[in-house]
Amino acid sequence: MFPRIVYESFRRQARRKALAGIAITLGVAVATAMIAVATDIGDKINRELRSYGANLVVTPQEDTLDVEVGGVNLKPPSDGAFLNEADLPKIRGTFWHHNIVGFSPMLPVTVKLGSGSGAQDVTLVGTYFNKALSFGKEDFTTGVRITHPWWKVSCRDGRLARPSRGEDSAGACNWPNDDSQNVLIGERLAAKLSKNSGDNLEINGRQFLISGILSTGAAEDDQIVAPLALAQQILGKPGAVRRVYVSALTKPPDALSVRDPKTMTPEVYDRWYCSPYVESIAYQLQEVIPHSHAEQIRQVAQNEGTVLSRIKGLMLLITFAALLASALAVSAAMATAIYERRVEVGLMKALGAGNLAVSAIFFAEALLLALVGGIAGFSAGALLARQIGRSIFNSQIAIEPVLFPIIIAIAVFVTFAGSAAAIRRAVKFDPVFALRGEG
Repeated sequence: MFPRIVYESFRRQARRKALAGIAITLGVAVATAMIAVATDIGDKINRELRSYGANLVVTPQEDTLDVEVGGVNLKPPSDGAFLNEADLPKIRGTFWHHNIVGFSPMLPVTVKLGSGSGAQDVTLVGTYFNKALSFGKEDFTTGVRITHPWWKVSCRDGRLARPSRGEDSAGACNWPNDDSQNVLIGERLAAKLSKNSGDNLEINGRQFLISGILSTGAAEDDQIVAPLALAQQILGKPGAVRRVYVSALTKPPDALSVRDPKTMTPEVYDRWYCSPYVESIAYQLQEVIPHSHAEQIRQVAQNEGTVLSRIKGLMLLITFAALLASALAVSAAMATAIYERRVEVGLMKALGAGNLAVSAIFFAEALLLALVGGIAGFSAGALLARQIGRSIFNSQIAIEPVLFPIIIAIAVFVTFAGSAAAIRRAVKFDPVFALRGEG
């Protein structure tokens, strides 16, 4: 009898049940998509945020104090100790080497432009553009093309420069080859000197070809940027590197990340060391690069953690709002359906059915709705999550199997929560008034 009552309820109130089922499906679909994206979003957002540049800087250990007044660095560009360029490939040997997106060394040198009384001092910065390196059996490329993706190189006619392939030729407009003697000139400096791509530039009495005009929106617009080997040659210090900018995928900071590793127990230290905190990656960089000091570029790293936290918070808020709306819709649909069945409830109670038996019927109906809506919502949410992954992150969102029982449990909870008030009212129907059609 019990299954037949439930079956007849669905058959005779198909429209009401369909509306409640659709509400559950939509709410669960949004919840599934948001939870799936939130649990798989860390690395993807981190890679998106890496377009904002490096989040770690490595400097010589003897040179950890910068002298700045009003945001202007007063220390001469070539002052202090240097890192050894030969140690840089070791960065790929750290525990979190797969999280290292790229790195770019910097070597600022003061040079003279022009000759005679018109000569002027300008900073030339040596770096990697897209340098091919190897560590052990691994070959990789790195440089400012990866760590500073907002750097733009334009040609004489305003077109963006193409990647360099092989040796640069006179008049060509492209990024310099790391093995060449060609340079980039900052756009403000180029305008001041009336120089353009394809022109020659006299540096310390030698002529160098300008491959392109560099635009960064920062100090480099007033500088010259050249291959690192050229800056080392001008400085007379082969293998010298002043600082290294590192772009790494990290997780947001928490209470463990800011602890001093010297005060940790071995178990806590292992957990800290094996977590991709910006602090632990900086610690590992200091281990592989002798006599170095690595620290986070705080504004970048802190902003990343804030962005990640806010995006996840927004997703949780959307999930809560969708489930709340679903519960309210279920409540309205169930309240209407139960009110239409008040005569049926009154008859059951007049025949001796207790409150438990009456409520069991309605909770059984709610459970079936939750299971059907939960399965449909999970399927729709998985498709929505994959679409979000393709359209926003250009990658696949992984749907973990463990998410299915969690979603079904959420669907059941939301359905029961939305139905509880209506069912409670149903069991309180007076059979006399219910049979007379009075609510």
